[in-house]
Amino acid sequence: MAAALKDQFGPEVIETLAQRIAAVFPDFPRRAFVAQARRGFEALDLMARGRHLARVLRPHLPQDVSAALEVLRLSLGPKLASSEGNGMAPFFYLPHSAFVAEFGLEAFEPAMHLQYDLTQRFTAEFCLRPFLERYPERTLERLRLWARDQNVHVRRLVSEGTRPRLPWAPRLTHLEAHQQAVLGLLESLKDDPEEYVRRSVANHLNDLGKDQPELLRRIAARWLEGASPERRSLVRHALRSLVNHGDREALQLLGYGQAAQVEIDALDISPRRAQVGERVSVSLSLRNPRRTPQNLLVDLRVAFVKAKGETRPKVFKLRSLRLAAGQTALLQKSISLAQHTTRTHYAGRHELELLVNGTAMPLGHFLLIEAKSPSPREKVKAQP
Repeated sequence: MAAALKDQFGPEVIETLAQRIAAVFPDFPRRAFVAQARRGFEALDLMARGRHLARVLRPHLPQDVSAALEVLRLSLGPKLASSEGNGMAPFFYLPHSAFVAEFGLEAFEPAMHLQYDLTQRFTAEFCLRPFLERYPERTLERLRLWARDQNVHVRRLVSEGTRPRLPWAPRLTHLEAHQQAVLGLLESLKDDPEEYVRRSVANHLNDLGKDQPELLRRIAARWLEGASPERRSLVRHALRSLVNHGDREALQLLGYGQAAQVEIDALDISPRRAQVGERVSVSLSLRNPRRTPQNLLVDLRVAFVKAKGETRPKVFKLRSLRLAAGQTALLQKSISLAQHTTRTHYAGRHELELLVNGTAMPLGHFLLIEAKSPSPREKVKAQP
């Protein structure tokens, strides 16, 4: 099983953080900070570790919060060179984000300055949200400037920080009154040159559609008029939750509103009995029996068994295709059953369905069993 995220933000972070701050703030009581920070650290989860270090930092930094924020800003390392492949390294700045959120609200400009620099190294999407709650108009005005910034991470923060259902973050309860202003920000970013930003816009709209599906449909319809391929891709991703639930209007917007008529042949689910940690492969042939072509959006839905025996569906994208009369297409998907920090697999019967233009077609199931523990003899044999 993959290591817990908190284990990749271990005690060594405390010493590095102390070194960085002492390098720009000579009066920093490094030993006292390290000793206090280590107390109770191991028992905390990832986000709590960040908050713990921020709270321990506060009495060891300048009493004036503006000066404290400036110390943190000066201690920042190099900017991210890429939007991908950074792993857990940027999480080093989790205490900085927590510090701004908890102690920076009374120093708006220094806090914004730090968040602007922080998002180019980690993210400021979590610490931005208290400012949207406390100072919605003032913060949104700043975000309008950042939406035109040259740095891709700053532009992405505009969309990601205002997401209605940002993972790991509380809902923004006061921002609904400023929805038009937020939608204006998304409007300015919908044709951003970077997919990294456009994908964030799509995720923001997908969140919005879970609470206001009709509003999302209206935005999608307007954005699809004369849309570039990049914008069409954005809209398709924004509509994914509605599509996964078979929303007929969303499917119609994407050109898959007509009920499909298809035949499934050569279905293979292998293995039918798998262990946690293995993979299950699904392959089939999809045939168009009609005398006219069909536009098809095809996905695979797996009902994953959860801890208490209930199931929760997850949709895997397969293909969007146009099948001519009598034409057949081969579809394949490999499903990972490895344990992850973000998804845990449990033993049980997992049902499979094919979704074709929103209509579910049962495929069958596979049984998932717990992985066998190695015998003492196998353990000895595995030792070098």
